[in-house]
Amino acid sequence: MKKRFVSAAIVAAMLATSLTACGGSSDGTESGAKKDGKDTVSIYVYGNDQEQAMYQELFDKFEEENNCTVDAQFSIKDDYGTTITGMMTAKNLPDVFYMGPENVKSYVDNGYVLDMKPILESEGLDTSDILSSTLSAYEYEDGQYGLPHDSSVFAYAFNKDLFDEAGLDYPDPANPYTYDEFVEVCKALTKDTDGDGEVDQWGCAFWPNLMIQPWLYSNGTSFLTDDYKTVNVTDPAFIEAMDKMVALTTELGVTPTVEQEAGTGVYQRWIDGTIGFYACGTWDIAAFMDPEVVNFNWDLCAYPTLSTGETYAWCGTVGYCVSANTKNDVLATKLAYYMSASDESMKLQSGIEGGNSVLIPNLVSMSDNEFAQAIADGTLKYPDNYEVLFNYLNNANGYNSRFNDETFTPNAEWLNVFFEGIDTVRDGSKTTEEYCNEIQPEMQQLLDEAYEDQ
Repeated sequence: MKKRFVSAAIVAAMLATSLTACGGSSDGTESGAKKDGKDTVSIYVYGNDQEQAMYQELFDKFEEENNCTVDAQFSIKDDYGTTITGMMTAKNLPDVFYMGPENVKSYVDNGYVLDMKPILESEGLDTSDILSSTLSAYEYEDGQYGLPHDSSVFAYAFNKDLFDEAGLDYPDPANPYTYDEFVEVCKALTKDTDGDGEVDQWGCAFWPNLMIQPWLYSNGTSFLTDDYKTVNVTDPAFIEAMDKMVALTTELGVTPTVEQEAGTGVYQRWIDGTIGFYACGTWDIAAFMDPEVVNFNWDLCAYPTLSTGETYAWCGTVGYCVSANTKNDVLATKLAYYMSASDESMKLQSGIEGGNSVLIPNLVSMSDNEFAQAIADGTLKYPDNYEVLFNYLNNANGYNSRFNDETFTPNAEWLNVFFEGIDTVRDGSKTTEEYCNEIQPEMQQLLDEAYEDQ
């Protein structure tokens, strides 16, 4: 099997040398053609090192079981969208690739993806045990255009060692901090540890693109109104929530500054053990539980609460889809199903086998039984407060989660423009109100255009 890592920086070169026909593989072998006497199917996915190692193992098994060749390309998440867009433009999509719920209508209407439903039914590939709310995210006009890679949640984590050093009690998952309580804990965790006059340990840190949502939701607001047609960033509750998050940097100094983030990203600072609170997605568990990646003790907790008094996280999913122009639709659909819903895939990726988890099983019966048992008996490497993830995903025990607004709009361009200039607020150049009033018309225009282009 051929394993390739694809980044945005080499997209142009890759596209220039690949086939112009849809479904061509990265080494020039036409998808569906025989290679070494075997059918070939190509797939392009993203993931961290732990995820990629798991995918590789699964692709090897799929090859053995189906007497075929899997031509796999790998990327990191930040580069993926740019690369797929380039592949679409060049009409050179792989047979199987990722698609988010927000892209389903657009990809279907533009003829990029295949309705897998007829093949799933004819091949006896049962989807009845897949979590229905996630599976339905890839349905469109009675067709099944994707199968979930995961049902994920972006929860919160804390560095237990820093709490111990500061003499602080750990966060109580049953009693989330209020904003004011959270501020006080962050102040206690923010320190100049080497005495050089510069803060080098912070209470918390944020990647706004993925971490502003819990603040908004807990303050009873969001980017869009309930019909997903009107940009809501000038809502006083939106401005208040964003002000509270930004104040942690501009006024309270309990996060790295924008300038400091530019030098070393906040994710790396969390990995380095200099951040008290940071986000943890279900896909991060395997990496964070690996002592070679994270060499401090940590656990999960709830995000702080704002005006609603309720803690929120966002949940999401990405799915496997099949190119509408694949030359081997049955084999490609089988690969998508294998990665999404086979026992082998779900056991390995959830950590039931191997002990490293990057997702919660898509299969309801497995999640409720084998997965929960593996955590309980300690065979699965998982944080002690694993119930935090289940509570968010299931909206249980005072925890809440929701899909982000862009999931329900034709594209996310209207949202992307918001984050392009957000650092002007986070560095104090503009107030939240100034920025939101300035950017709202452009966001609304992009959103209107997205609906008009449907």
